[in-house]
Amino acid sequence: MPSDPPVTVDVMQSVRPGKEREFEHLLKQIIGTASTFEGYLGASVFRPSEQNQSEYRVVFKFDRLEHLKRWENSSARQNYLNQAKELTLNEGTFSILTGLETWFTLSAKPGMKPPARYKIVLVTGLAIFAINQVLALIPAAWLVPLPALIRLLVLILITTTLMTYVVMPRLTKLLAWWLYPNH
Repeated sequence: MPSDPPVTVDVMQSVRPGKEREFEHLLKQIIGTASTFEGYLGASVFRPSEQNQSEYRVVFKFDRLEHLKRWENSSARQNYLNQAKELTLNEGTFSILTGLETWFTLSAKPGMKPPARYKIVLVTGLAIFAINQVLALIPAAWLVPLPALIRLLVLILITTTLMTYVVMPRLTKLLAWWLYPNH
């Protein structure tokens, strides 16, 4: 639904020196609890790098903005945020992305270059090709009575849904080494 799109939350958090183990433990609890909420699609954790030894990046994905809001407004999350205050240097930054821009959010970090356009084209093209090959194998007799434009619309909606929820999150993670070679 356009008014309730898939959503990715990008959280950047700096951890106090010496509090990394406690933060990691809290992070496991947060992700474990978030995973019990309706619409949760997964989380990725990017640990500190040599350039910034205290900064964690956590990416949460939910199938709908409504489901994300339930998680964000939950007492469990509020409790975790209060606990995190003791372990972090600041409030952190939270970014919410919706729609197709979430396809390439795996390693997009402030100051980090996005993948080269030709890589985005190749990965997206590969994904669409694979989905279309799979769809061609599925009997689609139920589509035959529909007008040609409606058939095309149905196939596009199936492809887009699979791209957003299934294929691109996995393909971006699998090809992160190539999409983001310097990070």
